[in-house]
Amino acid sequence: MDTLEHLSPLDAAELATGVTQAGLIENRTFDEIGIGDTAQIVRTVTQSDIEVFANVSGDVNPAHLDRGYAEGTMFHGVIAHGMLGGSLFSTVLGTLLPGPGTIYLGQDLRFRRPVKPNDTLTARVTVREKYIAKHRVVLDCVCINQDGAEVIGGSAEVMAPTEKVSRKRMALPEVSIIHHQAYADLLHRAEGLPPLKTAIVHPCDPDSLCGALKAVAAGFIDPILVGPETKIRSVAAACGLDLENIPIVNTSHSHAAAEAAVSLVRAGSVKALMKGSLHTDELMHEVMVRDGGLRTARRISHAYIVLLPSSPRPLILSDCAINIAPSLEDKIDIVQNAIDLALSLGIAVPKVALLSAVETVTARIPSTLDAAALCKMAERGQIRGGLLDGPLAFDNAVSAAAASTKGIVSDVAGSPDILIVPNIEAGNMLGKQMTLSDGADAAGLILGASVPIILTSRADSVRTRLASCAVAVLASRGIGQDGVR
Repeated sequence: MDTLEHLSPLDAAELATGVTQAGLIENRTFDEIGIGDTAQIVRTVTQSDIEVFANVSGDVNPAHLDRGYAEGTMFHGVIAHGMLGGSLFSTVLGTLLPGPGTIYLGQDLRFRRPVKPNDTLTARVTVREKYIAKHRVVLDCVCINQDGAEVIGGSAEVMAPTEKVSRKRMALPEVSIIHHQAYADLLHRAEGLPPLKTAIVHPCDPDSLCGALKAVAAGFIDPILVGPETKIRSVAAACGLDLENIPIVNTSHSHAAAEAAVSLVRAGSVKALMKGSLHTDELMHEVMVRDGGLRTARRISHAYIVLLPSSPRPLILSDCAINIAPSLEDKIDIVQNAIDLALSLGIAVPKVALLSAVETVTARIPSTLDAAALCKMAERGQIRGGLLDGPLAFDNAVSAAAASTKGIVSDVAGSPDILIVPNIEAGNMLGKQMTLSDGADAAGLILGASVPIILTSRADSVRTRLASCAVAVLASRGIGQDGVR
């Protein structure tokens, strides 16, 4: 938090803030300013301040942003760009002395020491000279840290206002720094693992082809492109993509591409499938074929791995794309598939929230009965590896405060790793709401088949496709964050 101070021998009444009792901001006109007048601002610099300044200025010097880099330098930690500290003088001059109406003419600053996160800076200006011509004022500028050491020194020249200005202080908008930590952590977990031999099914648009090649560059997959070769090469040429040394299985159309890709899995040539620019039902028809498909004893289900910018942890949402109105028997496999995926992502004991419209069991809402039954099955060992609770309405599933208000005592409510939805409509809408309104990344994976199937929407970005490949690598190996199988 900032504290503003206005120190003037001419007006000791404004010693604390430089703001009037009515919350107004006032200037000091040229005639009111005296030699020796001074004003200052005190601010504690945060890591967020440094990152916001980097975004505004475009300064990506690793000494300012990369802690690992900076710790190898003489500064031993992330440092702020000198101009971030220097900008505090602009605040003092523009809001305190002289204040509103001031025109900044120039400055001469020397940056003596680095500024680090959590440093408390005091930026002070003192009137040194006044010139009647053009109402110019020269001020000495000094900025010291919490230890009293000078970090910035110099001078500034301004044109002081000649008319009194008194206005209400403007409220600044809130600024949030979004790190997408869950996304970065997911990619990091998959880095260095052997690439997953993957058939890319019908990659005949820029996003599906670019997404696959980004995953190749990241080392997540070793691709075979399956589809009409002429179309694939045309997209590559239009996007400037290099397909040298990448095998292509030529097919006449998307249906044939799906069939050929499944055949590659059954022959042992690939260990995963990735959906390209074809309809999901085209691919899943071949996957689900009883003789020649990729079925296992498990019910096949879909999972969104939702990577919220506000959370450091992934959130698995299932089933959002395959099972339309799953029965209780279907939900057993949907839950178990999601738990196994969570384990592969490094979640030791996945917490599973079974969603419904209410948190009480009632025969009028069948999903509440299913949730209660699933919890009892988990107690009896029919579902393994996770901690289940439900039914839970969405608010008390994700908010501990909402759960407490409803009197719900739960180890799951407020911190779930998995959300199990009652039907495809709820899952599809919830997943898209999170990605479109909450800014989440959402990797997509088909579970329960003999190999991972990377299932992304044709509208998904390259970023989403890259995350989906990372999830597939982890799911195929059953390796979590700590690297233990």
